[in-house]
Amino acid sequence: MANHKSAKKRITRNEAKRQSNKSVISALRTFVKKFETAFTSGNKEEASSAFNEAQSQLAKGSSKSLVKKNTASRKTARMAAKLKSMK
Repeated sequence: MANHKSAKKRITRNEAKRQSNKSVISALRTFVKKFETAFTSGNKEEASSAFNEAQSQLAKGSSKSLVKKNTASRKTARMAAKLKSMK
């Protein structure tokens, strides 16, 4: 356990940030999952709008270092390829 006041503050701030990051990452996964369900249902319009939202959230997450840049790029590219294959 921390002995100094600043170290105790740091522990509480780290925990608050961890909770915040956890909720953002969870929401990001939900957006990706929404795209996947729209893709499997075969609805191109719904999949397209879900793709745009998921892509935006992945970019935002990677810019805030919640997701690695290459991971976000890879997921976006795979979703785009799936969307392109729908016709």
